[in-house]
Amino acid sequence: MSVESYRVRISKDHLVFCSSHFITFDGDQCEPLHGHNFRAEIEVQGPLDENQYVVDFIALMKHAKAIRSELDHRVLLPAKSKHIVVEEHGAALRVRCKEREWSFPKSDCLVLPVENVTTELLARHIGLQLLEALQREHHFTPQVVRVELEEGVGNSAIWEWRN
Repeated sequence: MSVESYRVRISKDHLVFCSSHFITFDGDQCEPLHGHNFRAEIEVQGPLDENQYVVDFIALMKHAKAIRSELDHRVLLPAKSKHIVVEEHGAALRVRCKEREWSFPKSDCLVLPVENVTTELLARHIGLQLLEALQREHHFTPQVVRVELEEGVGNSAIWEWRN
């Protein structure tokens, strides 16, 4: 018995965003604050609908652009880190990791529901946001959502969700 599979992929220049972050590694080491020009490639797999497509490219791009805009030109911080503490102080966020400390305007930051702002978990965040938007606005749950996030030429992480 043969099985057909359909998937759509978007990877355009307007899925590039510039953000800064720092991560912890080797247990409790903290790298310096730095930035990347991230580039996302998003793939959605599922059956064809009554219009004979998996999902409308325009709708998929709209949701991807909204997620990208939320991340663009922000300091990305983890909400669930064991080593990085993020505290609100009026209009600022105070961030500490061991003896190091930063203060950022709250409006320049995005605190993500992750343990560490790695490219892997950032790809997961993008994918889960996209999945939620497709389910909420289009009543569509794909069979597979795949996000490849490039943090620099030749360096990327891939997150995949399967239903």
